[in-house]
Amino acid sequence: MKRFTSYALLLAIVGLTAAPHANAAERSSLTVTISGLRNQKGQVCLSLFSEGQGFPGSSDRAIESQCVSVISTETAVTFRNLNAGSYAVAVIHDANKDGTLNKGFLGIPKEGFGFSRNPRIRIGPPSFRDAAISVSGTSTNIMIQLKYL
Repeated sequence: MKRFTSYALLLAIVGLTAAPHANAAERSSLTVTISGLRNQKGQVCLSLFSEGQGFPGSSDRAIESQCVSVISTETAVTFRNLNAGSYAVAVIHDANKDGTLNKGFLGIPKEGFGFSRNPRIRIGPPSFRDAAISVSGTSTNIMIQLKYL
């Protein structure tokens, strides 16, 4: 009986120490490399969406947003602790650091922009479905090529 109790205690300890690792393995990271920046002015702002509502223009609807200073014509940003699933990323080159995509006459963007999956831009932004990527495993890497009009 004493041997059974020791064995049960050992299993419980092993189970408790393995539990945090199991949860950590279920989380993913998404690294987004942004290329094609015209200059090294301002910042690059990314918004990560898990559904179509608000994509791509409402960063307040994004599950996470990040801005990083531009130090070269290519930069990378990582979103951590994501559940596996479908996401879409919207990026702007915020050259004047005002936090918005500045537009000119007829609403044509004056700053660079891009989306996950680099969809073809026609009239207006792409849908969530056109920009959606699958995040799974421990890490996913994508590249977004900025566009300037």
